[in-house]
Amino acid sequence: MATAQKMGDGMRTMLLFLVLAATLPAANYYVTIAGLGGAPEYDTQFAKWAADLDKELKTNGPEAHVITLSGTGVTRQKVQETLTGLNAEVKPVDAFALFLIGHGTFDGTDYKFNLPGPDITASELAALLNRIPARRQLVVNMTSCSGASLGPLAKKGRIVITATKSGTEKNATVFARYWIDALKDPSADTDKNGTVSALEGYAYAQRKTAAYFEAEKLLATEHAMISDTGTANAVRDPKPENGNGLLAAAFTIIRPDTEGASSLSPDKQKLLAKKEDLEAKIDRLKYQKAAMPEQEYKQQLTALLLELARTQSEIDR
Repeated sequence: MATAQKMGDGMRTMLLFLVLAATLPAANYYVTIAGLGGAPEYDTQFAKWAADLDKELKTNGPEAHVITLSGTGVTRQKVQETLTGLNAEVKPVDAFALFLIGHGTFDGTDYKFNLPGPDITASELAALLNRIPARRQLVVNMTSCSGASLGPLAKKGRIVITATKSGTEKNATVFARYWIDALKDPSADTDKNGTVSALEGYAYAQRKTAAYFEAEKLLATEHAMISDTGTANAVRDPKPENGNGLLAAAFTIIRPDTEGASSLSPDKQKLLAKKEDLEAKIDRLKYQKAAMPEQEYKQQLTALLLELARTQSEIDR
């Protein structure tokens, strides 16, 4: 009798635990990794993009767990330890997102994300992500050659966005800048539901990237792609006809401050436009680097960076 009662008490305790676990709110886990720049200007840019993304993601509230890795200490071992450390913390009901900023390479077989020391391959990243329990996952690979990572990273329940369509698009990308802008700009929320989804972020960044190359009269060297069907059959234009976009539309990244953004003064809006123009000029200068004397390149880059810093300071006032 006593044994039966103990078993009954144990069953009730277990049922109570399961009920409480089922009612726990889902959390959002965001990991941003800024890889190796290879040159001072890229090291600075990648670190800034990572910091900007970190700042925006942290506006999501207490349910947002934001981890940002940047600098010379971001080795393959550090990436492995960070992602492995989430295995016991993340629950199946949670959402998990990985953002990769930097350079990538493709040797015809493996995509590699450039890090200080040994690089990490897409297959190694996929193996790490597969052990994270979250059933809803997003990977935004904003590096050069990132299209080559689609195959290894594709998995049912995982959205994969890449800045390039293949491993042959090797130039440094600008997609990361516009992805971050999507989290700041209320216009990215096209369905006006108060959030920016992975699909809306992709559409915004893709559109802005294409507009950048057109405005600068440059041949487009990156073409963003998305797949959320669990396969490597990515598309540029997700829609019901090609079966892509459903998961991405349901994956919320951020809730923008629409009221705050809409009340910006005309002067502040001009400063933001000036900032975007300066950033475009910096990117264009980088494309011209190979054909310029090194000293001239450094002088022009320094002048643009100083002007950008002054503009940002005025924006932050």
